Amino acid sequence: MAQNTLLRFVKKLKPYTILKGLRYLKHYGLKDFISRLQERMEPEEVPYGPWYMQHKASEEILEKQRKHKWLQPPLISIAVPAYHTPEVFLRQLLEALIGQTYPNWELCMANASPEDQKMAAVLKEYSEMDERIRFQNLEKNLGIAENTNAAFAMARGSFIGLLDHDDLLAPDALYEIALRIQEEKADFIYTDEDKVTEDLSEHYQPHLKPDFNLDLLRSNNYICHFLVVKKSLVEKAGGFRKEFDGAQDYDFIFRCSELAEHIAHVPRILYHWRTHKASTADNPNSKLYAYEAGKRAIEGNLARTHTEGTVSHTKDYGFYDVHYPVKGSPLVSIIIPNKDQKETLAQCLDSIWEKSTYLNYEIIIAENNSEKDETFEYYRQIEKRENVRVLYWKKGFNFSAINNFAVKEAKGDYLLFLNNDIEVVTPEWIEELLGNCQREEVGIVGSKLYYPDHTIQHAGIIVGLGGVAGHAFLNMPGSRSGYLHKASIQMDYSAVTAACMMMKRPLFEQLGGFEEKLSVAFNDVDLCLRTVEAGYLVVYNPHVEMLHYESKSRGAEDSKEKVRRFQGEIEFMRTRWISLLKKGDPYYNENLTLSKWNYSLRAR
Repeated sequence: MAQNTLLRFVKKLKPYTILKGLRYLKHYGLKDFISRLQERMEPEEVPYGPWYMQHKASEEILEKQRKHKWLQPPLISIAVPAYHTPEVFLRQLLEALIGQTYPNWELCMANASPEDQKMAAVLKEYSEMDERIRFQNLEKNLGIAENTNAAFAMARGSFIGLLDHDDLLAPDALYEIALRIQEEKADFIYTDEDKVTEDLSEHYQPHLKPDFNLDLLRSNNYICHFLVVKKSLVEKAGGFRKEFDGAQDYDFIFRCSELAEHIAHVPRILYHWRTHKASTADNPNSKLYAYEAGKRAIEGNLARTHTEGTVSHTKDYGFYDVHYPVKGSPLVSIIIPNKDQKETLAQCLDSIWEKSTYLNYEIIIAENNSEKDETFEYYRQIEKRENVRVLYWKKGFNFSAINNFAVKEAKGDYLLFLNNDIEVVTPEWIEELLGNCQREEVGIVGSKLYYPDHTIQHAGIIVGLGGVAGHAFLNMPGSRSGYLHKASIQMDYSAVTAACMMMKRPLFEQLGGFEEKLSVAFNDVDLCLRTVEAGYLVVYNPHVEMLHYESKSRGAEDSKEKVRRFQGEIEFMRTRWISLLKKGDPYYNENLTLSKWNYSLRAR
């Protein structure tokens, strides 16, 4: 394994990659650079190249698609702004379009370099060969936004797709898009994508996306390619805006998604983003101004949706953080179940008192049949504080029932569920949770949890992982950012852990609280899924960092009774959420594994 990794590393050592590495070293600093290099060089559990060859549409499937009988197939106009496109790239793009299994398309190419004789000859050749290929020579180069708008103006179709002049579509791309248009009545459709080398010899870095994810989109333009939008939406949104050149597609995606009635995602690699020295796919330093335009695109979305927030750059190019300020100073009820874990609880409470910068909170200890005198003596000590109460649960352990019991006595409008084996790391932890939770569309906010050795314990929960649900990035070194930085950016998930989780109180009551039939496991997952079902978002906020000394109070599943109980809870979840488990987590991707935590590919 180590030898293979070394060989991969040596293979990549070329003058350009060395220069690229030095740029990144300067940007990140030595420590972060080494961490990111280690992460990048880690061997793929399922190598992407062979996986892609196995999963791309076979000739048999492509032939079947060509024979498909369409009823009123929509005309899809492919808008391409072109400027001094190398002849080989242009021919490959045109051949990729001609090779589409879906027939009802047109190319609308705005050529901003009519003086380029090689381009002119190729365009003349192909337009004479296929009437679907149309181009318009622009008088001058107007910039990427206005060049694209010129291509939009040529469109006669009811849908418009965006294609860069040096990239490629898979032969089944438009077929899959047209299916979503007809079967789902989608007006905004995007696909998965990968990168391909200049000579097309190697496919790499697949981007396997979730279904629409607002907070992920505010963190990074994950939608990117391939995007097809209803023409009326494009017209309503107003096309591209030149003041966002460099991130014009990001701004456009926000504005169109805000107006869309049905956003569809095709979980297939249908777009190939060609990398070469001049492309932003390979050299982010080539367009640093684009990242500032991306920041303004997010700010525009916040303004149009009447959402207060401050956008900042992260260390990773093209990735952003949105901080949502707290409105007012509402009371937050921190609910902590405890049984005979005096030292553990003391560590938790001390970290709250010593580090928290938000002060309007109450702490409710839900006491669950402790037996040690030292525990009750500690309760007497902490109850001297005006914002601490101890409630006594007299029945057996049931995490759901205990928390539901405590909520009835809580006074806050926001409920912060916290395990007794949590230690606060982030001083602004309450503000970070609360600012997100106050958003109208958000129901629950979760945090990033580490084991004491600073490996990740929780960075969101994926439905289906490990059977029912599991933690993303479990045991990954905390210094790493994960697949496409997903461990370190805000995004929406189907669920987060109640080890540290904030929820709107009215919503909690509306949903009936935690499911008491789930006494130990999956109660937080179930509550989150019901929250999503009710139309709210569950947000993962990695800027709330905590240490988690994992389930000290509960102990291991080491008795027949506990095993039976756990199996019963598994069956409960499988019954209640069977359709979701069969369909797959919309915030994940069906091409990713359910047996590992690290977003690796699902083996065939």
